Amino acid sequence: MSSLALLVGIADHGSLSAGARSVGMAQSNATRAVKTLERRLGFDLLSRATTGSKLTPEGVLVVEWARDSLQSLNALWTGAQALAAPVDREFSFAASMTVAEHLAPTWIGRLQETDSHIKTRLRVMNSREVIAAVQNHDVVLGFVETPDVPPQLSSVTVWTDELVLIVPPGHPWATRGKPVTMNELATTPLVEREAGSGTRAFLDEHVGGTRTAPIVEFNSNSAICQAVSAGMGPAILSRLAVEGSLRMGSFIQVPLQGGNPVRNLQAIWRGAAPTKGPAALLLGICAKAQSGH
Repeated sequence: MSSLALLVGIADHGSLSAGARSVGMAQSNATRAVKTLERRLGFDLLSRATTGSKLTPEGVLVVEWARDSLQSLNALWTGAQALAAPVDREFSFAASMTVAEHLAPTWIGRLQETDSHIKTRLRVMNSREVIAAVQNHDVVLGFVETPDVPPQLSSVTVWTDELVLIVPPGHPWATRGKPVTMNELATTPLVEREAGSGTRAFLDEHVGGTRTAPIVEFNSNSAICQAVSAGMGPAILSRLAVEGSLRMGSFIQVPLQGGNPVRNLQAIWRGAAPTKGPAALLLGICAKAQSGH
């Protein structure tokens, strides 16, 4: 099955070397694995050239069959693990910062109310790391803020989130009479999350083009709020992360031209949606929270 996973990786990432990296296989081993699979099937899967390798028409068809097989295998493995697990078991899931800080605690509480035997462990990462954890089978379920979810992962929106522009009280934007434009955002250094965070990825996509490098990068929303309060500069964060500080007057919200951008926070997993166990229960809890949001 590793050869099939490699083949899907080649299709998703565009080359033999990138496909090999996606499944944690050395390129030399990947080359041998593809050739072995070709011998067993009796036809070429890759068209090889000096510029690289690409899937043959037959290879494209095999990839689609392979996706179904891998999803079925993943479902079998997940079910077998659930059958073998003790009643009092630990359930780990990963979440990006905004989800972990402001949504996950409520979800975990409701999960405990639903099944008190579940021992939940939350792993807090940025969105890029959450995606890697799901792809590497480190967790069954993850929650991300980035719009860049790989196509081989399944996803569902669990929350709609508004991003707002905040500035220190003494900043020139704090007293201006018109909204800040996307061009101004693109050319103004901001206090930002680190590369790999969902907030930053969404802002890059929403603003478009090349943005000016940040004033400073932090790996938490609270650190950014403190930096803005201290006068370091403007920032764009989730309304969930700034509501309390806005009420206290620590900084000022400034309108954006076209209104505040809204993004989807998503649950991600491999293969078919979980139908049993803690992951399925948690997805159900998220769905109810989203419908009442």
